[in-house]
Amino acid sequence: MDYWKIIDRYYPEDDALRRILVTHSRAVADRALLIASRHPELSLDRAFLEEAAMLHDIGVCRTDAAGIECFGTEPYIRHGIIGAEMMRAEGFPRHARVCERHTGTGITRQAIEERSLPLPLQDFLPETIEEQVVCYADKFFSKSHLERVRTVEQAARSLEKFGEEGVRRFLGWAAMFE
Repeated sequence: MDYWKIIDRYYPEDDALRRILVTHSRAVADRALLIASRHPELSLDRAFLEEAAMLHDIGVCRTDAAGIECFGTEPYIRHGIIGAEMMRAEGFPRHARVCERHTGTGITRQAIEERSLPLPLQDFLPETIEEQVVCYADKFFSKSHLERVRTVEQAARSLEKFGEEGVRRFLGWAAMFE
């Protein structure tokens, strides 16, 4: 799969959002590949990890988040679901699962109901090891501060607002992947 063809289809060459997306996604991909190198016992699919990391945020172009140059109409919380729809339309259902399951440390049906989130009522938790690695790697990099790399502690703190369950899941991944 050539992920650049998909990025090119949705993000014009001279677009500020494209620069943000590519810079962020490359950092996530590099961290995911570093995890794969450090942990050969996990037998991670390196090609898929890179592709999925480069495309995990493909749906942001249709959301409204002016701070990161997104001028779509959908709420930002839906970028994973939108990205999943885009990836399924492109014929990549495995990549779609990464898109829809990477927000936070995954979102449960219960959290969607309790917070009245504009998402389908189902669990969106990373299940495969590759889904978990991309989700984990994503937490170290922000699209609004491309120059920053969070520590494990900073990333865990950034998840506290979403509840203890997500922080525990993240710290469990840290124990596996660091």
